[in-house]
Amino acid sequence: MAGDTIQLLFAALFLLFLIYLLGSIFLKPLKLVLKIIINSFFGLLILWAFNFFGAYFHFFIPLNWLTVLIAGFLGLPGLVLLIFLRLVLGA
Repeated sequence: MAGDTIQLLFAALFLLFLIYLLGSIFLKPLKLVLKIIINSFFGLLILWAFNFFGAYFHFFIPLNWLTVLIAGFLGLPGLVLLIFLRLVLGA
């Protein structure tokens, strides 16, 4: 009788470990996708604000997926990089 209880306890602990392991495997990519979406949103806001004020100087950065991702991932240094590339390449 005591042997059955110990086996049941080990089986329950093993099941909890498997649930934890599978949860951590599947949640990491979801966290990464959520972080990319949030950073892209803030990158879009940064570029929109820059283009709003840059319109007074006839200077803007096009809004596309690449510029939004650069501004989102790098933040203010990404915006400076985009400005530099716009000035150097004249694109």
